[in-house]
Amino acid sequence: MPEKSPFVVDADWLQGQLGRPGLSIVDASWYLPAQGRDAKAEYDAAHIPGAIFFDQDLVVDPDSGLPHTLPRPAVFAQHVGSMGISADDTIVVYDGPGMFSAPRVWWMFRVMGAPEVFVLDGGFDNWKAAGRPVTAEATRTAPNVFFTDFDAKRVASLADMREVVEAGTAQIADARPPGRFAGTDPEPRKGVRSGHMPGAKNVPAVSLSENGHLLPVEALRRKLAEAGLDLSKPVVTSCGSGVTAAVITLALQSVGHGDNRLYDGSWTEWGGNSDTPVVTGKD
Repeated sequence: MPEKSPFVVDADWLQGQLGRPGLSIVDASWYLPAQGRDAKAEYDAAHIPGAIFFDQDLVVDPDSGLPHTLPRPAVFAQHVGSMGISADDTIVVYDGPGMFSAPRVWWMFRVMGAPEVFVLDGGFDNWKAAGRPVTAEATRTAPNVFFTDFDAKRVASLADMREVVEAGTAQIADARPPGRFAGTDPEPRKGVRSGHMPGAKNVPAVSLSENGHLLPVEALRRKLAEAGLDLSKPVVTSCGSGVTAAVITLALQSVGHGDNRLYDGSWTEWGGNSDTPVVTGKD
């Protein structure tokens, strides 16, 4: 049996845990406008029993001017505490298709100090297709206190990325689709240039999963190496707005690569600045 990531749980396990005290299930579904899906409406229509909706457009830093940057720890704690989540809980995060937006929230909880956080392998679409229990009933939780232990070393800023690009202090892994990386396809956000950071490697997020399931550990290791990453050296992950970069982060952590950061502003910040270097082409 191929080795699976220690950071994912399967549907059989989660179904057997439903209703257990100390388990928080989080629906972290989020979609690009072009995908034509409404995450909150889908949650209201059907979700895993006991799941709480996590709005990735709401739990952000409102002052950054960027779509999905991390809020301050106290603000994050306020949001998730109001959802009834404690840092001591076993937290299972899922999304609709699997391995799209859930890893971002998995990463957020980990950065904020929660030690037991997992992603549901296969996502909600596969959960439903298998005939597992779903409900439209609103999940009611009592407010909780979430004590944060913020790990700033896991987050890269624009200034950090300028240094990475200029000095080559880390590898850059870009999760966007090949066309956007190469600059042949436009960015979905106005005012953002196409292309990539000099020296970046393209590791499309979709290449790291199959049918919503994260690839086994050895397959992940192979994919990362084929993309040109040296797993003995530091890596910074990036994408469009900081969401699918976390799919690469999940893959890196799964293969035992701990020296990684996520560029929170990602391409929306870098490509939206006029003084940052941008290159086009596959490499």
